[in-house]
Amino acid sequence: MLRKFWIFLSYALVLFAVPQVLAFAVGLGATGVDWSSARRDASGLSPAPISHSEAIVQVFAARTYGWRGNFASHSWIVTKEKGADAYIRSEVIGWRAYNGGNALVRRRGSPDNFWFGNSPELVLEIRGLKAEKVIPKIEQVIATYPHKSDYKLWPGPNSNSFIAHIGRQLPELEMDLPPTAIGKDYIIGDVFIDNAISGQGFQFSVRGLGGFTVSPVEGLELHLLGFTAGIDVDDSALKLPGFGRIPLY
Repeated sequence: MLRKFWIFLSYALVLFAVPQVLAFAVGLGATGVDWSSARRDASGLSPAPISHSEAIVQVFAARTYGWRGNFASHSWIVTKEKGADAYIRSEVIGWRAYNGGNALVRRRGSPDNFWFGNSPELVLEIRGLKAEKVIPKIEQVIATYPHKSDYKLWPGPNSNSFIAHIGRQLPELEMDLPPTAIGKDYIIGDVFIDNAISGQGFQFSVRGLGGFTVSPVEGLELHLLGFTAGIDVDDSALKLPGFGRIPLY
């Protein structure tokens, strides 16, 4: 029994610890600038409402500020209804909860801004009629999110748990969050088995501490202490802690 434990520990070290240590060593996600002077301007990934009247849904992820960026990303969702003159940005922000406010923040504008110096990655985008149909559903999921005033950096619920919850509830989004979105594997609702975040396949998770996902979108993922390792067959990529998604070609 003890021998099996050490074998398991060795595999876990190779799959999870070694890539994360290497990512930290090279400073993969650290910006090296003070938060007060870090970039927060628009990245240009969201079409200007004045010239794009169609409905739009976008999900973004960006490395978090400071040393935590070597480990994790922060994600958020933006929506723009047909003919609207601004986007609505929805996200969970920890410091607001720590100061007694609502962790869930919704505001107009600033859909695609840099996140304290780190450039955003466009995770998904839906436009036109499909976006028109799904935006009311997104609004409903956000309105009923049960952790509006709760935030735990690890293992969740946090900003990534919130976005992942939207994905699980709305399979038509086919959401595939980056492996660095720590907290995505915390399933809302005190259950151990649910849809994969993409809505296709399934996920088993013990409160975000460990589990796995099998899905034609996400591929095969193993989860340990919030970190993700696996292979994405659909996108021909490896998923490694710290590094995120690495193309195989």
